[in-house]
Amino acid sequence: MTEDFYFDTSIWLDVYEKRGVNGEKGFKLIEIIILDGKKIYYSTLNLKEFQALGYSQDEIEEILAPVKPNFCKKILFDKKQVLEAKKLSIQRKVSKSDSLHAVLARDNNLQLIARDHDFDFLKDISRAKKPEEFIED
Repeated sequence: MTEDFYFDTSIWLDVYEKRGVNGEKGFKLIEIIILDGKKIYYSTLNLKEFQALGYSQDEIEEILAPVKPNFCKKILFDKKQVLEAKKLSIQRKVSKSDSLHAVLARDNNLQLIARDHDFDFLKDISRAKKPEEFIED
């Protein structure tokens, strides 16, 4: 592996909520990333999505805990990125949040990890991969 990673909110929650096979694969990818000395990035958008789903600040810290502090880094976004994401969401009929996740991954040269089908419509912005694409059986 040569790149760092950006997790869509659902991947973080797969791991935190131990969502069966998806949670196991997400956790395994985290282990692989750490062993490789890579980093997983999250954004203020992830934090807003956690809050919107009703997670407390303590729970959000627990969600990020498997990689904090050494293998986790926060990225911010700006107005230009938000405007681009808004346009993409309208043009491609996908969520603004998923569009912004894709833009953030692209702009920060990060491998986007996601399962949401909205990302199929954003491949030219950032090609999302699933955790299992990095796990050898």
